[in-house]
Amino acid sequence: MASTEAPATPEFDQAVTDLSGILLSSLQALADAGHAEQACRVAGRACAVLRHHHGAEWRSFNTLLHRLARRTGPVGVSG
Repeated sequence: MASTEAPATPEFDQAVTDLSGILLSSLQALADAGHAEQACRVAGRACAVLRHHHGAEWRSFNTLLHRLARRTGPVGVSG
């Protein structure tokens, strides 16, 4: 996984915000297409990357993750 150390520039922060919005929309569409489990996995990975340096974006992915989790089966159960 790439380093989570981010350059402290307004342009970088805006890019993170913009890309997060694109990914959030894509993950919602993936879940709406019947792939909530995969969307949750990717949202969880995004949370891990954003957690320490981009709190607002982390909260957005965390919210999506918890909302979509209701559409999945029990954690750790293979079907």
